[in-house]
Amino acid sequence: MAKIVILGGGFGSALAVVLHGIGHDVTLWSAFAEEIEAIRRDGEQKAKLPGVPIPQSIHLTTDLQALSECDLALFVIPSKFVRETVQKAAPYLAPNAVVCNAGKGVEDGTLKRMSILFAEEMPQNPYVVITGPCHAEEISRGIPTSLVTASANMDAAAYVQKLFAAPYIRTYLHDDVCGCELGGALKNIIALSAGISDGLGYGDNTKAALMTRGLHEITRLGVALGAKRETFSGLTGLGDLIVTCTSMHSRNRRAGILIGQGVSPEEAVRQVGTVEGYHSCHTAYALAKQEDVEMPITEQLYHILFEQGDVNVVSKTLFARPQRSEYESFP
Repeated sequence: MAKIVILGGGFGSALAVVLHGIGHDVTLWSAFAEEIEAIRRDGEQKAKLPGVPIPQSIHLTTDLQALSECDLALFVIPSKFVRETVQKAAPYLAPNAVVCNAGKGVEDGTLKRMSILFAEEMPQNPYVVITGPCHAEEISRGIPTSLVTASANMDAAAYVQKLFAAPYIRTYLHDDVCGCELGGALKNIIALSAGISDGLGYGDNTKAALMTRGLHEITRLGVALGAKRETFSGLTGLGDLIVTCTSMHSRNRRAGILIGQGVSPEEAVRQVGTVEGYHSCHTAYALAKQEDVEMPITEQLYHILFEQGDVNVVSKTLFARPQRSEYESFP
């Protein structure tokens, strides 16, 4: 049994239920006192995970002091709040405590992946990313899935793999931290685009083409940034892409559907809540320009989200691009 502190009360509450069920001593931390009080009062996370009981033996807190004796600090924080949270948490962690990130995104402004951010703020702690197809609504109910744990420190990756061992979770080790982080972050862009396709009334053929070409451009940018090409055919690339583009559990897809139906991007995000693809599109667009990588789907989504582009015109623009070979070379 390990002492685990989970930071983030949204998806974090699902992982708290999972890890508590495995047999670990789990503390769930939130920056919002009202969120903790609501869970304590209702016995569940009604706002984000209704119908899933949160056992009373899971400790609930807003005090980062809880980190002082933990074996694992698991961060499940939206990307735009990660650095601030990590900076506040760092003084409480013992040097041998493993830090694990389950959030998916790239830091806006700096364009840094989460592993770089954690290395800057918590250089003494081994870092692991855990990712893959994992809806909170399913994993918290014991519905089977597979994940990957990736790290430059394979002992730390294997430790997190062991902590997540359950009859309904199969976790694989990976050494491509860059690829695993980018696969998890960039697939949200394609899921948002897939939702727009659904909102426009397009069909399965359209979505299959969009997902396939979307995976191609995710891979292209990933390789340019130092990731392994084969990583994106695995759980963090193809697996996560499929689940996020096709499920109504996906906030990115749901927001995209609203946009495709004529709702403004800002209003769609307001209605759905945290939509990582909205923020990831901004950072991916900047990274593509920085690396001189062509990402036509990302570019057109950026036009819709941040330049008032018309969704109907954008879809026609993508199909009007010059004919080319499917397997053009990567950088």
